[in-house]
Amino acid sequence: MAKILAINAGSSTLKWKLFSVPEETVIASGMVDRLGLPDSVFVIKKADGTKYKETRPTIDAQEAAAMVLTRLKSDGILAHLSEITGIGHRIVAGGERFKDSVVITPTTLKQIKDLSEYAPLHNPTQAYYIEVFQQLLPKTVQVAVFDTSLFATMPQVNYLYSIPYEYYEQFGARKYGAHGTSHRYVANRTAELLGKPLNELKMITLHLGSGASITAFDHGKAIDTSMGFTPLAGITMSTRSGDIDASLIPFLMRHLGISDVQDFIDILNHKSGLLGISGLSPDMRDLSDTKDSRERSELALEIFANRVVKYVGSYIAEMNGIDALVFTAGVGENSVGMRARILKQLSYFGVTVDDEKNDTHGKEQVISKDNAPVTVMVVPTNEELMIVRDVERLTKKAPIANK
Repeated sequence: MAKILAINAGSSTLKWKLFSVPEETVIASGMVDRLGLPDSVFVIKKADGTKYKETRPTIDAQEAAAMVLTRLKSDGILAHLSEITGIGHRIVAGGERFKDSVVITPTTLKQIKDLSEYAPLHNPTQAYYIEVFQQLLPKTVQVAVFDTSLFATMPQVNYLYSIPYEYYEQFGARKYGAHGTSHRYVANRTAELLGKPLNELKMITLHLGSGASITAFDHGKAIDTSMGFTPLAGITMSTRSGDIDASLIPFLMRHLGISDVQDFIDILNHKSGLLGISGLSPDMRDLSDTKDSRERSELALEIFANRVVKYVGSYIAEMNGIDALVFTAGVGENSVGMRARILKQLSYFGVTVDDEKNDTHGKEQVISKDNAPVTVMVVPTNEELMIVRDVERLTKKAPIANK
């Protein structure tokens, strides 16, 4: 029985799942949190639900990867590390070079590093983990799965900005999108649940979490998405502003005495969104549970829903209709109130919500009324499974790694 390791590395976390294939069952999962920071935390969870947790003064990236493999053996999950036949890495930015997942070679690894300008917080870290796992498991095939590859099908009318065309030609200045692995899984899973081919559906997927994005699928192809050149664009998010007028940046920099534009970009990424409007928290649960009904908390929730509705409405118009609207990720899967708030503003398009069906958390569920013209669903995302499937598909073509 072969096993594939799915790696999702961030700047301060390493999340992973180990799958057995072809059964596609999770036999272990875990994460290392607060990487490189005081009180780093290592957690592993077995298939039977038992957990092991360890806190260390600090854990660096190389140590984190080694700890994962060591615990897999010491806990008896693996008899030999050679049982791992493939490793899949989530990579945020693939630019225009990578329109599909690829087996990692020295050339592709260099290209991933070269694309770091498009995702400076993610690509360098993810490339580093590739190198670490190459050292630890040099004979194991590794695969890069790009967030941006789904959006290779977008037409120019949707991915180009209305700026001088040569900026796109010379510097690759265009919309790339993000969360592609999640949107891809959810779209395919929804089509499966509906018993229809994806290429027969007009669908909008709403990945609503701390980071949030919306994608339109027209007969199987992703034709538009809310995030842009970076994940900062689009709808309001937990700490990200979403779309703003670019002229607001120099205006506020002058008034705030900020001279480095990156400092202001940091404000837009980390101090804006729900946190910036509410002044209380980036977590929607905190804003929804506010006992004193703070006006700014309610305003933040209204703005979040408003921006989602605007994007959904524009995508329905762009596709000239919709068959399915799908919620996923933390907020999308669990916030009954936010789903209802959004859906009730979309009734003009034939979108409905059944309040009893909508009272669900993290489960696959149709939440629209019976016989409604638009099927509304909750479909939990599974990016790791999508990564594993790509590793399976590509390792069959490339049995020897790192050549």
